Amino acid sequence: MNLITLNIGGLQLNMDGASFIVVAAMLCCFITVVVILLPLIKRREHNEIVRQAIRDQRKKVFQQVMTEGMPQEKSRQDDLNKKQSSKESMAALFTLEKLGGAKIRRIMVQAGYRSPNAPIIYIVARMALPIVFTLIAGMFVSNTEKELAHNVKLIILFGVALAGFFLPKLMVQNNAQKRQEEIQLAFPDALDMMLICVQGGVGLEAAINRITDAVADHSTILAEELGILSAELSMLNDRRSVFQNFAMRCGVPSVRTFTNAMVQAEQYGTSVAQALRVMAEELRDMRLSEAERKAAALPPKLTVPMILFFLPTLFVVILAPAIIKATQTFG
Repeated sequence: MNLITLNIGGLQLNMDGASFIVVAAMLCCFITVVVILLPLIKRREHNEIVRQAIRDQRKKVFQQVMTEGMPQEKSRQDDLNKKQSSKESMAALFTLEKLGGAKIRRIMVQAGYRSPNAPIIYIVARMALPIVFTLIAGMFVSNTEKELAHNVKLIILFGVALAGFFLPKLMVQNNAQKRQEEIQLAFPDALDMMLICVQGGVGLEAAINRITDAVADHSTILAEELGILSAELSMLNDRRSVFQNFAMRCGVPSVRTFTNAMVQAEQYGTSVAQALRVMAEELRDMRLSEAERKAAALPPKLTVPMILFFLPTLFVVILAPAIIKATQTFG
């Protein structure tokens, strides 16, 4: 019987073929169990992240309401102005049209960066990374054994500086696009659950708060945004701005449609359940048509990979035995 020798950290193990198959099967079963249990653990972590984000937003909105509602004493007015002077000067930086402060803040929020310092870090990164990348590239170019032409060095340095300038923008846009795709995919289901709650007699705020935990299993991002929307609706009086902020944070057309419908329902007193029913049907049809479009575009996309990877392997598997037999026969 053939023995298989395994060398693990200097320890040699000798086993026959049957024992090796048993050990390999046990290892595969262990990996399968880990792969199955890992999403459940991550789901609990995601739910805790969503709850923590909602608690933080509730605390932030509560502090904002308390700060705006409480009168300030005159004796503390000067100290408060001194403390806010740096913040106001930094906020004035983003009012400049050349920097596009409002657009940068909107993109950062859509990408999930809600910190007040996120736009500042973004602008500083776009200014500093080209310099850092150029210095690093200059060190490598100057220390290369092969002498490069002066034009080649300039092209390399310019390309590295350009990459450093556009790298933060690409990262933020990519993150925002991923979040929007996840929200676009999960929002119709959330809207259906919201419609069921509203038709059952539950208020809109309570319905949004109730479906937040249910959506967290499928989309952590949408659950977080809905939780923030519920926190702002329960504490702020201007519901129109709350819904508009929700649409701005998501940046998805379906969410903007939902926001416009809710604003019109608040303004004109129309039925919320009827608006949700119409939007739910439209979003289901849009999702179905999008799936059909992607399915129709799949065969042309698979043509090139099949020609390059699948067909050569298939020809080798089919023709190789015949070629070997022919070689042995006529050789």
